[in-house]
Amino acid sequence: MDTVYAIAKFVHITGVVMLMGNITATAIWKFFADRTGDARIVAFSQRLVTITDWSLTFWGVILTIAGGYWMAWLAEINPFEPAWLIWGQVMFVAGGMIWLAILVPVQIRQARDARGFADGGEIPDRYRRDSRTWIIWGLIGTAPLVAAVWLMIAKPY
Repeated sequence: MDTVYAIAKFVHITGVVMLMGNITATAIWKFFADRTGDARIVAFSQRLVTITDWSLTFWGVILTIAGGYWMAWLAEINPFEPAWLIWGQVMFVAGGMIWLAILVPVQIRQARDARGFADGGEIPDRYRRDSRTWIIWGLIGTAPLVAAVWLMIAKPY
């Protein structure tokens, strides 16, 4: 394996680790923070969701895409030809669309609400409903990303 290809693969895998690691870890600690019912803890965890999404998820997506297409280019593979690669990209885009269409707007609303109770006080019902929506759709939106990782590794067809 030549050095440039190894660098491209490193970029790609680093992006996948950042993306998948952040979305799963964030869901777990946000879920448990929300369950405390302590407004300060809930608000703090919501703030961290925003910070980690910009610093890990966003850059994880960028590195995943850049490294993947860079590897395809170096290997002289048409990224729109092998079925495993097409379906991997379809799954990646499907997961991304769920995150962009449903989860990001919910997360923005939650961040706005959390600023209102960051110093303590009552957590509004809307925030709690949005938290359930975020967890449910987060799991749904993560499934195609997991499928994309499997397709990239297994190359089943």
